[in-house]
Amino acid sequence: MTEAEVASDFAAVLRKVGHGEEVVVNRNGQAVAVIKAAEPKQRTLSQLIELAGEREERRGYAITLDDDYAADVEQIVRERKPWAPSSWE
Repeated sequence: MTEAEVASDFAAVLRKVGHGEEVVVNRNGQAVAVIKAAEPKQRTLSQLIELAGEREERRGYAITLDDDYAADVEQIVRERKPWAPSSWE
């Protein structure tokens, strides 16, 4: 997209980025910028469990999962061990 196109319809740029596209911004036929989605924040399993609990509390109800899926997740959580990477990782 040209600089002018981006400036005149930034909402369109954000829609494209939201759909996984990278938008190259050109000025005078030269690429000057690339607009892409931000890297997702990485969270630990413990953080995700805590976040799910907070969201459940705000909503006032829990999301119900398929029984087999829920059992698998519960088993994974129950059996998880602390991550202890070797010194070279």
